[in-house]
Amino acid sequence: MKKYKTEDLRNISIVGSGSTGKTQLAEAILFSAKAIDRLGKVASGNTICDYNADEIERKISINSSIAFCEWKDKKINIIDTPGYADFVGEVIGALSVVEISIVNVCASSGVERGTEKKWEYVQKSEKPSIIFINRMDKENADFDKVEESLKEKLTPNVAPISIPIGSGDKFSGVINLLTNKAIVEGKEVEIPQEMVAKAKEYREKLIEVIASSEDTLIEKYLEGQELSPEETKSALKKGIVEHKIVPVLCGSGLQNIGIGQLLDFLVEYVPSPMEREGEVKIDPNGPFSALVFKTFSEPHLGIINYLKIYSGKVSTGLDVFNNTKSSSERIGQIAFVRGKTRIETKEGETGDIIAVVKLKDTGTNDVLCDPKKKVSISKISFPEPVVNMAVYPKSKGEEEKIANALATAMRGDPTLKSGMNKETKEMIVSGMGSLQLEIMSRRVKARYGVEVELRRPKIAYKETIRAAADVQGKYKKQSGGRGQYGDCWIKTEPLEKGKGFEFVNKIFGGAIPSQYIPAVEKGVKQSMEKGIIAGYPVVDVRVTLYDGSFHDVDSSNLAFEIAGSMAIRKGVANAQPFILEPIMEVEVIVPEEFMGSVMGDLNSRRGRVLGMGREGKKQVIKALIPERELFNYATDLRSLTKGSGEHKVKFSHYEEVPPNVTQPLIEAYQKAKEEGR
Repeated sequence: MKKYKTEDLRNISIVGSGSTGKTQLAEAILFSAKAIDRLGKVASGNTICDYNADEIERKISINSSIAFCEWKDKKINIIDTPGYADFVGEVIGALSVVEISIVNVCASSGVERGTEKKWEYVQKSEKPSIIFINRMDKENADFDKVEESLKEKLTPNVAPISIPIGSGDKFSGVINLLTNKAIVEGKEVEIPQEMVAKAKEYREKLIEVIASSEDTLIEKYLEGQELSPEETKSALKKGIVEHKIVPVLCGSGLQNIGIGQLLDFLVEYVPSPMEREGEVKIDPNGPFSALVFKTFSEPHLGIINYLKIYSGKVSTGLDVFNNTKSSSERIGQIAFVRGKTRIETKEGETGDIIAVVKLKDTGTNDVLCDPKKKVSISKISFPEPVVNMAVYPKSKGEEEKIANALATAMRGDPTLKSGMNKETKEMIVSGMGSLQLEIMSRRVKARYGVEVELRRPKIAYKETIRAAADVQGKYKKQSGGRGQYGDCWIKTEPLEKGKGFEFVNKIFGGAIPSQYIPAVEKGVKQSMEKGIIAGYPVVDVRVTLYDGSFHDVDSSNLAFEIAGSMAIRKGVANAQPFILEPIMEVEVIVPEEFMGSVMGDLNSRRGRVLGMGREGKKQVIKALIPERELFNYATDLRSLTKGSGEHKVKFSHYEEVPPNVTQPLIEAYQKAKEEGR
């Protein structure tokens, strides 16, 4: 394969709402560039980028997929990203390493909530963008309507570079406003007579936008002078890089119309890695440095790390330093990637995107560099998980297998997290949505042979008291021979929130021999851990042991342990016990039009609003909500807001459970005890 200099590389991502034609667009680009010899279809499950079994079955993108093509002596690296919110980590990883994003918009459905969300991510990445109005062949396709929607909902800086010839089943080609020519069946022809006036109007607007972006050209334009092709190209390219101009092209990925013009535009107007200023200087002559932006585990191959080279070059057999983990790695097999196909190469150049197989200790967000010249690159900021599920093995004894499988899954997806909840004794897996967790569990089964069940996590309730009580715990058993005898008096009283447990020994005069005191404490602790009224740990209680009696022959550690247990059960029951529940601090970010339904939903979840504010065009609600009420909230919020709402959650504090929630918890515990569970 031909070697490409850094200035001849183009790194682009394709982003947008779910099921709007992103993968089909990537397929058409590869086909038009003759990187593939057949135009696959998402509906047929034979595209280059959606090759995973889950993606083929569901007909959606789940992973970001890398593919490259060559066009007019330039190499174009494409990262096709998922549109569904559950897989947002894949989008953010891709945006971190490209120079520009193509925002794909459906000509029929227009700017959707998912489009707006992806646009926000593109803006946060501070990378320029192109908008491609796809599916012009679809029924109800309306270029003009979508253009207005782009201006209203995304940016006023949109500038059509091409306009469609017809729409729906009459869509036959595009008009390139820069060359003032039509492209029909892949060939440049004169503009159809009925489109001449419209094309002229659009071209004049485009030239005005280009001239307005450059101070040196605006005067010339206002004086009625024509801009030269060189001036137009230079100003347009600069305007794109500086975010002053957002070019709009159109076509159909399915019919492969308008794709040749898009490819021409990518090589002529999109910045190379050398032309984009960022945190890390792109330096072909510098020591090697690269960032891993994606890690994936493939059956029969192992871990594959995808990385972008920021400086120098990398070759097979090179010893490099993982500056994130402070460990050494040796580069093994290097490949360029086209979906699941890998084209092996001996080295990778600055600015390029490559795959490296079987690095022993490297994963997403790791920086690899020359051992003699260590480099730091800012980590990709992935969102925190918002959905939790408990993981149970379907077969006993496979807990360790599950833990190992989850560790591998997390290595490939930074938005997945797992760990043991010490209070509920459940293994918890967390992610961005229920679909993501469902697919994770299916992959664990397929790749590791471990079948898991995802359940609603238990809530870490706690029990405590609000009053004091003096009680006796007396255990006496006589059944022939040596008996059992233990007798203790304790006082239970509430402690301040968060103080936990305090045991005070106030035995005087040998009422209970000192060797039995630890046994009383042990019995108290064990019963408190198991719970008294509803089976949840008892907290924030002081237990004072102040009296008791013993038998010279029948007393034992076991007897006093049982007596302590009996005493604390009585003591808590007589001290006005109640249940505490975890309260979470929730920040909800939604468009203003959904405020009413979101506020109503928060109220139905026993939420207490702390305050409201603004973040750009959106409203921010801060509220306290019981953890119990947040199960499935991510899915419900997306449903309420058509996919545009998001939220963050963190633990706040514990507070008393209301009676209507307390009673069912107590009844469930009593029933389980009766059934011997």
